[in-house]
Amino acid sequence: MPFLDQLRAAARLHDSMLCVGLDPEPARFPGDWKNDPARIHDFCAAIVEATKDLVIAYKPQIAYFAAHRAEDQLERLVAFIKRVAPQVPVILDAKRGDIGSTAEQYAKEAFERYQADAVTLSPFMGFDSIEPYLRFAGKGLILLCRTSNPGGSDLQAQPLADGRLLYEHVAQLAAGPWNGSGQLGLVVGATFPDEIARVRALAPTLPLLIPGVGAQGGDIEATVRAGWRPDGLIIVNSSRAVLYASDREDFPSAARRVADETRQALNRARRAL
Repeated sequence: MPFLDQLRAAARLHDSMLCVGLDPEPARFPGDWKNDPARIHDFCAAIVEATKDLVIAYKPQIAYFAAHRAEDQLERLVAFIKRVAPQVPVILDAKRGDIGSTAEQYAKEAFERYQADAVTLSPFMGFDSIEPYLRFAGKGLILLCRTSNPGGSDLQAQPLADGRLLYEHVAQLAAGPWNGSGQLGLVVGATFPDEIARVRALAPTLPLLIPGVGAQGGDIEATVRAGWRPDGLIIVNSSRAVLYASDREDFPSAARRVADETRQALNRARRAL
């Protein structure tokens, strides 16, 4: 099933806009697992098992695995998600941004080695930086557009000669000439709700991956009001608030509680529109 169809199906099935980010930090694992990188798969799998009926997607961040030489555990984790939650797409958060034969290898890494359904990419080397990924039919490509970090303004908010800001140009390219295959989405941070609204106006039907809710302080009501549309999905990511809801052995049930609270808060905001 193509990525966008997977998203729509998961949104309906679970009545959800929530994406759980899988950013495992062994130093924050509970009990005997603390500081044990060999438990990365087990920790993330427990989170998935506890939340698999609450989410629209999972988003493993590759650096948290690679830093601990745990790429094999990431492979096992994606396989586990596809076994226990086949209806939930997996977004590999890699933010790759190279071109040519190097980009081809990164695309194979994401879609063949890890079997991800979508990948995050940096588009700032132009269309060449996403074209190799488009060859994988049905896979999602989610492009950095207006990110949640303060330093994102250094480039993304710079004006072009015609008065548009750079992030607006990225949104228009993604919604227009770059998206002939219908595989693209955009990353827009929850800490900039006005920019979410602007991106949504420029790209009314593209899925928006929105990090920054939860530990980063993004406002749920403002995020949903700015980004959600009946024909425009939002994928609202929360990582640390869910993963580390408890530092004890009850962490799976605590993660489920926080995830469901976040899902319900998102839904309340949507119903208030």
